[in-house]
Amino acid sequence: MIAAIAAVGVVAIVGLVISVRIERETDLTLPAPTGPYAVGRSIFAWADPATVDALAPAPGSNRELLVWIWYPAAGPSSSDEYVPAAMRAAAGAPGGVLGFLTRDFSKVRGRSADDAELSPSERSYPVAILRGGASAPVVNYTTLAEDLASHGYIVAGIDAPYRTNVVVFPDGRVLRRTSENNPELCDGPQKLACFDRLLNAWTADIGFVLDRLTQLNASDPMSRFTGRIDLMRVGIFGHSFGGSQAAQFCHDDRRCKAGIDIDGIPLGSVIREGMQQPFMFVFSAQIHALDPASRLVQADIQSIYDRLPVDDRLRVSIRGSTHFTFSDDGALLKSRVVRGLLRALGALRIDGPRQLAVTAYCVRTFFDSYLKRAGEDPPRLATTEYPEIEVL
Repeated sequence: MIAAIAAVGVVAIVGLVISVRIERETDLTLPAPTGPYAVGRSIFAWADPATVDALAPAPGSNRELLVWIWYPAAGPSSSDEYVPAAMRAAAGAPGGVLGFLTRDFSKVRGRSADDAELSPSERSYPVAILRGGASAPVVNYTTLAEDLASHGYIVAGIDAPYRTNVVVFPDGRVLRRTSENNPELCDGPQKLACFDRLLNAWTADIGFVLDRLTQLNASDPMSRFTGRIDLMRVGIFGHSFGGSQAAQFCHDDRRCKAGIDIDGIPLGSVIREGMQQPFMFVFSAQIHALDPASRLVQADIQSIYDRLPVDDRLRVSIRGSTHFTFSDDGALLKSRVVRGLLRALGALRIDGPRQLAVTAYCVRTFFDSYLKRAGEDPPRLATTEYPEIEVL
């Protein structure tokens, strides 16, 4: 009897491994954006010779960033590589179990056309700065970025050497995160100081990108963005640690006109001092749970919320959602077989693409109200189309 059960277990494991392997090699195209515009994508390497990168392992290293820009494009929609081939080759394939459970990026296609012409439909477009969670490359949030761009936004996502997991520059350099810059390892008596050190560097990166976008708007060598970026309409949004950055940057810099924290734990002086811009918190079902750890997080969120303009603040929860499926990686690129098993065990209660669709709706609806309609029409997120949204 025991031998028979063991044999069944072995067969099941082998079947699971084969299924995951087949799935990993299967082509995948990201969900289609929901807006009226086709989407273009350009990638920039920007250096700041005037500023030392405080998080670089070599003292005196200047700040440099890899910036992905998604934007409304002229012409028909296109499907292009999720990660450019040269970047994939330089970075190498991810290893370990998570690498095995993640789709081969060469098999994944996005919905953007690389370096397409900017759509002439509008004189200029509002800007949204996108920050990923912890070390996640910003390309892992392509679905949210493409959807927002399809609704008439220029979306700039930031990868930073030594804090993003892997950054591949056009000249072939591959720079990886150092353990000292991993916010998940901040602990002990220096925990808050560690968070502040990382938060200060990341938010400074946002400011630098806005400076460079201002230069690009004044004079784009390719003429694509000259005069087309409306830097009077800037939104900041991010997931997890990226959401923490969004809140702190809006506290620090008045160029932020509206912000969104997607399931991020508040950090920094914004907790004590608040901000004056419109702001929305989007919670997963996990962070909204009333366990003791969540209560501490909710108290910090409440401190910020209480200081926000009464008519320009929102808190929403997405029923059934989980923290790690706000990104392409968690919702689409990790094994569907494994996600199915987790759903069967009750660990996942919403389909990954559905969670992304609900999140994209929340992001564009909020930004539309404040970056396109100047707050004249407050966002109304409750809708029968997305009953998973709970306005708190």
